[in-house]
Amino acid sequence: MNEETLLSIVVPCYNEEAVLPETIKVLTKILESLVNEEIISSQSFILFVDDGSADKTWQLIRTQSEADSAIHGLKLSRNFGHQNALIAGIETVSDHADCVITIDADLQDDVRAIRTFVNKFYEGYDVVYGVRKGRDQDTFFKKYTALAFYKLIAKMGVNLVQNHADFRLLSRRAVREFMRYQEENLFIRGIIPLLGFRSAKVYYDRQKRYAGESKYPLKKMIQFAVDGITSFSIAPIKLVMSIGFLLVLVGGGIAVYAFLNWLMDHTISGWTSLILSIWIIGGMQLIAIGVIGEYIGKIFTETKKRPRYTIEINTMYDENNDKEPLSHERPYPENIR
Repeated sequence: MNEETLLSIVVPCYNEEAVLPETIKVLTKILESLVNEEIISSQSFILFVDDGSADKTWQLIRTQSEADSAIHGLKLSRNFGHQNALIAGIETVSDHADCVITIDADLQDDVRAIRTFVNKFYEGYDVVYGVRKGRDQDTFFKKYTALAFYKLIAKMGVNLVQNHADFRLLSRRAVREFMRYQEENLFIRGIIPLLGFRSAKVYYDRQKRYAGESKYPLKKMIQFAVDGITSFSIAPIKLVMSIGFLLVLVGGGIAVYAFLNWLMDHTISGWTSLILSIWIIGGMQLIAIGVIGEYIGKIFTETKKRPRYTIEINTMYDENNDKEPLSHERPYPENIR
């Protein structure tokens, strides 16, 4: 253990006013406990990232930030999405923290696992994954679609930690290596295993949302899955090409069958087979164009090199905030690395 180790907890928030007071209370209690036991530095802090919330999320963060030196806030200028909010928080604390823990604000992840995360960090692990033990809290549809997604993406060669979301610990060097990945469509759950550092898993029971509504409806979950697949694999394009070849073979077989019927004078005039062929092939063409368009769209986005997020307010460096800003750089504890 090293009481000089500075821990930062990054919490992305989007319209979380219903749950945020309890989240702040619970996380502050955990942080204070670790500090009092001299497990982490007294300068350790929590950074709440407001991802363009339309409710009172930022007011709550700002008020708590002014009242407690262990709480900071980062306000993005608009909603950039959960993954970009995570990146914004991680990059903001990267020069201050010896290790960073990311956790959602809904209190579904077991905050008691944070202590185990830190212990694993002291054992020499640069990445610690929070992995849920099961999906008993999920609906039937969400449970089996999630499992299907993990199986599908694994077959495509993407190395994901099953049943792991964004509850994890990263050491400083893991954070710095992660920050070298500059693509616009950054699928964090797929990138972290690519870092290659020593990792561990901590299993926990996922709870029901404390309050508020889920920020991942079906539409967002589908888009998230599509982004994950297309960010790491060209398998969908290969699949479409394979189906195209198969349709050509089927078309050739139908042509031979029609020719034989013509030789035997068994031709029957009609439009059913023609219409079916038009709809099937036309549908496949549209699917193929859509899949290719998804990749071209990603290329278009990447070439523009636009920033992933824009920070409107950062209480760590806000001149109107009475708190002293954290030091820009701290030496890494020698007995840890």
